[in-house]
This record gives sequence, C-alpha cells and structure tokens, in this order.
Amino acid sequence: MSAPESGPRQLHLNAFLMSTGHHEASWRLPESNSFASTDVKHFQRLAQVAERGKLDSIFFADSPVLHGNVAQRPYTSLEPTVLLAAIAAVTERIGLIATASTTYNEPYNLARRFASVDHISGGRAGWNVVTTAGDAAARNFSLAGQPVHSQRYERAAEFLDVAQKLWDSWEDGAVVADKGAGVWADSSRVHAANHEGKHFRVEGALDVPRSVQGRPVIVQAGSSEDGKEFASRYAEAVFTAHQTLSVAQDFYADLKGRTKAAGRDPVSLKILPGIVPVIAASEAEALKLERELDELIQPEHARRQLANVLRVAPESLKLDARLPADLPSEDEIEGAKSRYTLIVNLARREHLTVRQLIGRLGGGRGHRTFAGTPEQVADAIQDWFQSGAADGFNIMPPVLPSGLEIFVDQVVPILQDRGLFRSEYTGRTLRGHYGLAIPANSHNRVLQPA
Repeated sequence: MSAPESGPRQLHLNAFLMSTGHHEASWRLPESNSFASTDVKHFQRLAQVAERGKLDSIFFADSPVLHGNVAQRPYTSLEPTVLLAAIAAVTERIGLIATASTTYNEPYNLARRFASVDHISGGRAGWNVVTTAGDAAARNFSLAGQPVHSQRYERAAEFLDVAQKLWDSWEDGAVVADKGAGVWADSSRVHAANHEGKHFRVEGALDVPRSVQGRPVIVQAGSSEDGKEFASRYAEAVFTAHQTLSVAQDFYADLKGRTKAAGRDPVSLKILPGIVPVIAASEAEALKLERELDELIQPEHARRQLANVLRVAPESLKLDARLPADLPSEDEIEGAKSRYTLIVNLARREHLTVRQLIGRLGGGRGHRTFAGTPEQVADAIQDWFQSGAADGFNIMPPVLPSGLEIFVDQVVPILQDRGLFRSEYTGRTLRGHYGLAIPANSHNRVLQPA
C-alpha cells in the first residue's frame, strides 16, 4: 500500500552515478578523474551535491563481472553496498540505492547486507534487484553459462519472498532493552524464516532487526515480459529506458495496469525512465558539447560492445552501413532482452548506420539523451511527467561531477519554481521521499505511515 499523498503530484528524481559520467568517452576529458571509479571521496561529494538538490536518491549499478575492455575505458567499480555505507556517513537525507544480483547471491547474506545499510543510513536504503545477464558472470560462479531468462526470474521471485521473510523476522518493538528486568529483546517476537522452496532453504531469523522504514525499498530495472511481471509483484520503483514519448506512455500504462491486477495500488510503484541531459547556456553550445564527446568515442571498441549486445560477430557490423537484416529475434536473446529490442528498434526507426548508432548509444547505452538549455531540459522532463509517461526520472549525467552540478544548480530550481519538485525534504527515509508507507510486518500486520 502507499501512503496518502497530499497536494499536487510531484516528480521523483534519482541520480544514477557512474565514475566519470555516463558518456562512453567522459573519462577522456582533460578535467575527468581517471581513477574516479575507486575514489570514495569522489562519490561522497557527488552524493552531497545530489542531496543539496533535494533529490530522492542516488543509485549505483553493479554486476559481478569485469565488463568490456579495460584498455579502452575504466570498467572497475567498488562493491556498491560498501560504498553506500561510506556515503551514508557524510549525508543525512538522500536515499541510497545499490544493485545486487539474485542469481549470484544467497537471500540471507543479501538481506543482512541491505538491512545493515538501512540501519547505518537511518532508513534510506534501496535494493535494485537484477537477475544478471551474460555467461561471463556465470563463469565467475562455477557455472558454464547463465541460467535461462525465465529461470532467473523464477529464482528472483523466491529470493524476494525469502528476503521479505527475513526482514520481517523481527517484529516492531521486539527490542525492549529493559535493563531492570535484564531483558534485551522479547524472544516471542522474533521469528525464524522456516522457508523451504524450489531454490532456497532458509531456517533462521535475520540477525538484524527491522529498520525505521521497515525494509529497504525494492527497485527493479528489467523491462522484458518476465521483468514487468516481477515488477508488478515486488517493485516500488522501476528504472527503465525509452527513446520516445509514445513508447514510454505504453510502458507506463502497461506496468501500472499489471500492478493493479496484482492487487497493489499503482501509485505505490514509481516509474523512472533514464535521461542523459547535456546542458549548456544555449542549445547550440549543448549540441557542440555532445558532438565533442561523441568524437572521443573509439569506434572499434564501441563496435565490439554493440556486437556483444546484438549477439553477432563484430565484423558483421560495417561502421557506415545499417544493421544487418538477419539479427536474432528477442526470443533468441537470453539476457537484457528489452535493451536489445530498444537498440534494434532505434536503429531501424531512424535508419541509423552502425557509426551513428554507436554515437547515439555512447551517451547512455540506450537511454534518452537530451541536449539543451536548463529550461529545455526542464521542459522535456515536465512533458513526459505530465503526459502519463513517468513519475520522475533517473538522471544520468554524461560527465561527472559537472553534469550533476549543472542539473542541481540550474534545472532543479526551474522544476521547483514550477511546483513540480520539492524545495525541502519533508521526510528522512527513502520511503518517505517516495510517499510510500512502511510495509506491514507479516507477523503483526500493522500499517504505519512513512
């Protein structure tokens, strides 16, 4: 259930942080920190900028595999829940979301890790649930190849069921801390999970009590049929990628409808498409900056990446020709199905050559890139928000820290002046920012306001 919202509907804004920025070539700019991906202070400062802008949350993607060619760009990343703990120490309000895989983790360890971050941050944690596509990750975990798409989501659903049992294993108020009686906790209010399912057998209670927001916010980022069904059952926020307003509107209506059909209030699910804003004082200057970044892309490296996504040989992709006609169908793709379809549809719809497609993907890997003035960026956000396409946006600065700073300092005030975004935080938890109620503990069924 969602907490009742008062006043006009307002945007939710998340900052998706990635080392030097989301543009493929951002690390090659003279001002970029080539070692940003392992610099804790870099991410702490970015989180403080996002908090200054009153954003709902920051977010880190993650995968248990070294992606790509490290000769061409920085691909290293710190384990995100550890990074969030360091960020929690220097922030007070901003939500903290990390990605973790249900395919290559166990429910008890992951439930404990996110519950710990939730306590450390005072109820600001969120978990972006992924099933992890690709054989390379599987081979890091003693498997010959990735489990099939449907099996990964089946495991993910049971994983979430177990995690929620573990987060609920301590009733609210179980810790009484009665020094006089010598009783620290009421053991009758601590419950073993006692889960036996197809994928997991988990007996005990979690060793971390419920946090001030009950349990971490659940985020999901898959847009395949399996991903949408999973989101309709479990997700409280969805990060997604769309290139056109009409496609975004269709996705929004579809997922809200599925959520209602699953017996949930659609308002309790926030849909946040990604946007890569290239911002400058004039539109011409913004477009020039975008071109300069695209010119730094190394075509052969980008072609190999694209070939990997499309599951074709790199030599079949001619830089100055369109995509081959005989690409695999989505049904033949076992990982990242929705992103595969988005990229192919973009290339076909706009009749792009491989070189042009690489340029379009360089800024955000399929997310919408928008170059313009602060007012134009605010207009673009408002248009989708008020047209039934989004509840807010996953802001993906092409260059960091400058891209986040200009968004916070120049775009956010416009959205605030228009009454579309908060001027001050009204809550201290991530659930509070999203207008979500604290989930009822399955053992006491008492709903509390966020």
